[in-house]
Amino acid sequence: MNNYKITILFLLQKVRLNKQGKCPIRCRLTFNKKRKEFSTGLFINPDDWNSTQQVAKPPNKYKNINTQLSLISQKINEAFLMHQILPNEFDVDDIYRKFKGEDSKEEITLLGAYDLHNDKTKKLIGVDFNELSWSRYIESRRKLAEFIKHNYKKSDIKLKQLDLKFIKDLEYYWKTEKQLKQATIYRSMQRLKKIIQFSIAENYLQRDPFNLYKNKKHKTKIVYLSSQELKLLETYNFSQEKLQKVKDLFVFCCYTGLAYTEMSNLNTNHLVKEFDGNIWIKMVRQKTDEIISVPLLPKAKIILDKYKTDESLLPEISNQKFNSYMKEIADILGIQKKLTHHIARKTFASTVLLYNDVPMEIVSKLLGHSKMSVTQDSYGEVVQKKVGESIEKLKKRLKN
Repeated sequence: MNNYKITILFLLQKVRLNKQGKCPIRCRLTFNKKRKEFSTGLFINPDDWNSTQQVAKPPNKYKNINTQLSLISQKINEAFLMHQILPNEFDVDDIYRKFKGEDSKEEITLLGAYDLHNDKTKKLIGVDFNELSWSRYIESRRKLAEFIKHNYKKSDIKLKQLDLKFIKDLEYYWKTEKQLKQATIYRSMQRLKKIIQFSIAENYLQRDPFNLYKNKKHKTKIVYLSSQELKLLETYNFSQEKLQKVKDLFVFCCYTGLAYTEMSNLNTNHLVKEFDGNIWIKMVRQKTDEIISVPLLPKAKIILDKYKTDESLLPEISNQKFNSYMKEIADILGIQKKLTHHIARKTFASTVLLYNDVPMEIVSKLLGHSKMSVTQDSYGEVVQKKVGESIEKLKKRLKN
């Protein structure tokens, strides 16, 4: 049993007088040298408050307020006593949560932890969190809720119930019931792990159920246009205007590395004359909040000049239609690859940059990656292939 005492103090927030000359009564709990202060929802004239006796005077006038304050004290003491008979350690936040009728930290649920995390990070959108990342945690919560309903026939489970079996069962469910690809499972597990780490940091959980679990990272093969395929695409003129526009947009992104969102949002404010006297594209990448700073290469500038108007820089098109037309373009040109807008970004990194001996760290910067390791993981094989081709050329020269 915890031998610390709890102190309950009611105090006035005199700086917040309302039009009636009344101010809020707040309650401060102190336990184990930690404080928790909250509003009681009650208001009083400061002159009628006896801080020593902790009552409003005269008693007849403030019978209701004094009764309410007495009930608050009683409920807090009950919450404190409930925790004292339990074997687990507790703090002032646990007492407050029990008083409010909420779960204590030891009783918090998995989806409850998600809600706490998502509420907290929502306030950081635009500060050090972006809306896209936040929305993915909302989707992650939905996936977990489906699994809990399917496997446990419950709407939620206690956070402390999480163990290695739960994670293995979740992985199996995603593979068999949802038929998710390994890359999707890997990212989904990473988000769940973030929630677990958040729960441990907030003292909602004492142990990490992921300790004995290895999240398998699925390496997808990087698909990009070779220099021959890129040249074929550049020089081919389509009779259909819609296909020609989409082709031009794709080629533009092959020489800038812009993702679909950045391409769609591009405007004259993003074109900046830099230190070298050339025009650069400078904007914030939505996915990572990293600043993109890319030189406007000649072939990209030609396309920009072709479509630039007073209203916009590039034609508008939805991502869905863009990818649909790119499939049609690939069929016409005989390119045996599934072309999507994202392939342009891969082509920029691989064929335009790495195959022209641009160092990996510069490629990482131009792509707006948050970490160098992201670039290395994604394009390490491209570098190896380039090294392999260089060695073959070296062998031929050495034979002569």
